Amino acid sequence: MTLLKGGTPIEDSWVHLDDETAAPAGAAITVSFARWQAESEALKASGVTLGVRLTGDDAAEEITDDLNALQLVVIAFPAFTDGRGYSIARILRERYGYEGEVRATGNILRDQASLMTRCGFDAFDLAAHTDVADWLEGLKDITLEYQPAADRRRSVPQIRHA
Repeated sequence: MTLLKGGTPIEDSWVHLDDETAAPAGAAITVSFARWQAESEALKASGVTLGVRLTGDDAAEEITDDLNALQLVVIAFPAFTDGRGYSIARILRERYGYEGEVRATGNILRDQASLMTRCGFDAFDLAAHTDVADWLEGLKDITLEYQPAADRRRSVPQIRHA
């Protein structure tokens, strides 16, 4: 896997725990949504840097009370045709003002890069076979937008009326 953040390949410093593994001391960890629901108070008290992994089946509203404790929200895309992750990212950014990292993982495509960024994703966990340079070009494919989004870039109507 290649992790892109801010348009730059970086090393993933997070430990992605399964539901049974104990959190290593001093680590930055992510846990599943189910584990977060069961253990959030203990995890917050543990002193580790925290993140949670969501799927399209999970409701963003279920973690909003804990957003200040989360440095990372990973949203999994089981299929490129499953758009629920876009909504989760927008809800976190626009409705709840989440400023931590929102990372897309799973079946994500270059053609989706620009829209994902507009919805609030700022990191992408790319499959091993992905051409990183090509993916980065995908972020530049669309230069004008017709509707407002989480990225707060000015839309064509806003530009015309300015």
